[in-house]
Amino acid sequence: MMDRTPPPAAPTPLVADELDLLRSLLPLAGARVADLGCGDAQMSRRLVARGLVGSVAALEVDARQHAKNLAAAPLAGLDFVLAGADEIPFPDASFDIALMFKSLHHVPGERLDTAMAEIARVLAPGGLLYVSEPVFAGAFNEIVRLFHDEEAVRAAALAALRRAGSAGLLEPVDERHFDAPLAFRDFGDFLDRIVRVTHTDHSLAAGTLAEVRRRFEAHLGEDGARFVRPMRANLLRRPA
Repeated sequence: MMDRTPPPAAPTPLVADELDLLRSLLPLAGARVADLGCGDAQMSRRLVARGLVGSVAALEVDARQHAKNLAAAPLAGLDFVLAGADEIPFPDASFDIALMFKSLHHVPGERLDTAMAEIARVLAPGGLLYVSEPVFAGAFNEIVRLFHDEEAVRAAALAALRRAGSAGLLEPVDERHFDAPLAFRDFGDFLDRIVRVTHTDHSLAAGTLAEVRRRFEAHLGEDGARFVRPMRANLLRRPA
């Protein structure tokens, strides 16, 4: 009898530095890049400082984070813009690559299709959109969902990518799943980086905070708390 047992799934690769994944998937050399929802712009700064791209326009809709970005040391080739992906203040075909790191699901649901159209508009023909988003799974996710459940918004973000592909607005090129390491020194570090963020108001009730602490500290060891966050990266292209 033929064995119909499916082969075991290949283990999800651990990607310690997402820049390595970018370099394997994208033609970075000399590229005009838009980093949409750049946050503290760490990736933008690395791309420019290492001469991996031609230039980066780093867009951030959070005014407080944008002010912090402007206050940091300037870097030639890196410009900061207060704007969101759903209203990009650049002419048509301004960029070769658009990047979104854990930012697509922050676009309001009713503006997701507008954002896809805007991204397609500002990409040059053949230009690429790279989107990485956390998968709604894993131990870290189970802690965060106690006070910030993103299941619906992450599903909506993925659906918007699928619609853009089905409509021929942005052609799907590749989809990768990977694990990203995430480490915190202690619970205070977790609060500063995850709870006390400028883009979202997380006001935790005493009982919720206690449960979040309990679950977090179950992962604490001598070198802090370490997690592996499942991620998905989608690569799409504006039709030539």
